[in-house]
Amino acid sequence: MTNIDSKFAKLIIKIIATFFFMGYLPFIPGSIGSIIGLVIFSYAKNSIPAYAFLILFFLWLGFLLSGKAEIALKRKDSPAIIIDEIAGILLSFLFVPYNFKLIIIGFFLFRILDTLKPYPAGRVQDMHGSAGIMGDDIIAALYTNIILQVVSRIMLKL
Repeated sequence: MTNIDSKFAKLIIKIIATFFFMGYLPFIPGSIGSIIGLVIFSYAKNSIPAYAFLILFFLWLGFLLSGKAEIALKRKDSPAIIIDEIAGILLSFLFVPYNFKLIIIGFFLFRILDTLKPYPAGRVQDMHGSAGIMGDDIIAALYTNIILQVVSRIMLKL
């Protein structure tokens, strides 16, 4: 690989992992990534196949590129890498009934769990490369999804 190819590859990795450089915004990049994920969710929520595809697509891209982005950005789990938050928030709402209150609850719950890193997310985050970057967000998303499933069933009974 020539130097130009290497620079171009790094640029593409940065563009994707930071979602078109949105991860470089100076204020709460993880929340920005989650909001981007919510926008994607809002467009795909009515088609389960499209929504499932997008979840798998962002998970695949995240595992493929986030470790490389960490190297390109020269910082372990750089806050600029937000593809993990996008994949995580999408996973958080899988099979959760669409309800504005649940969306708000889910957003804040995911952000809190992603920040606090409940077991085993903290350990997973310490893993090397893409596994650590993506893993803690997947765990936060699974916890969020489970809680939202319970809350939605309670809300439906009220």
